[in-house]
Amino acid sequence: MLALLGLAARHGRIILVAGLAAGIALPDLALAMRPWLQEMVAGLLFFAALRIGPRQAFGTLSAFPRTLALALAYQLVLPLAAFALFAALGMQASALAMSLMLMLSASSISGSPNLAVLTGHDPAPALRLLVLGTAILPLTAIPVFALLPELGGAAEVSAASARLLAVIAAASAIAFGIRAWIIRDPAPGTIAAIDGLSAIAMAIVVVGLMSAVGPALRTDPAGFALWLAVACAANLGAQVIAHGLLGRTGLAPERVPLAIIAGNRNIALFLVALPPAVTDPLLLFIGCYQIPMYLTPLLLGRFYAGTVTRK
Repeated sequence: MLALLGLAARHGRIILVAGLAAGIALPDLALAMRPWLQEMVAGLLFFAALRIGPRQAFGTLSAFPRTLALALAYQLVLPLAAFALFAALGMQASALAMSLMLMLSASSISGSPNLAVLTGHDPAPALRLLVLGTAILPLTAIPVFALLPELGGAAEVSAASARLLAVIAAASAIAFGIRAWIIRDPAPGTIAAIDGLSAIAMAIVVVGLMSAVGPALRTDPAGFALWLAVACAANLGAQVIAHGLLGRTGLAPERVPLAIIAGNRNIALFLVALPPAVTDPLLLFIGCYQIPMYLTPLLLGRFYAGTVTRK
């Protein structure tokens, strides 16, 4: 079994592509899996925390200020700057503006540590930014939502963020308990097995997130292509830009996992926080956004390969 999971870890990028293909080709399965997304996300968090362990996850106290500063830059400064740009163009109420504002307002996806592993880098900085970014989301969302009343109130987002933070805390606590009492010093083969489980879990989760993509691809291919181009530019472009900018700061040794988060945000959180009248026009963008997200290790793996992440 360990050998099979190790094989899955070595071919994790291919497994993610298979998950994307299944989500597009099997829309009925994708719809059936959507109600279980919260449980599947909890599983992703569990495997990430189990691999990292509490010592690496919490890091040192000296890392807290710069991690907090980056979380504020990602979730507050960037969406406010985007609003200023769209307002100057008179486009602040457009579907494009709201889609990108929601993306930039969101905290990290739950699978960001797993993506860091699949690109060959330390997942601990990603987990730290994931936890801290989710914790401050109820506060950072307030000014953004005040500027866009079309999105509704920030109270619903705060409640959804609190639920997500509780899931992160529970999954991490169980994983850290196992690391403390059962797997104190995991062997390389055990780490590889956990990585294999993470890749399989991510492939399963993405099927449930692709429920809007398959129908759009068949009924409105032009619209699908347009939103896919927007999603790829936003996701991959943010990663490349963040990687370059972070390389000039004190966060340079951790810039790969942190750059991954710049482009991979938990925009799906807003599906449970905002009314359907707001989110329905954005579903296609959210579905298309999963494609560059899950293809990050494949599309940017070589780009990130030359960067050494500090353990």
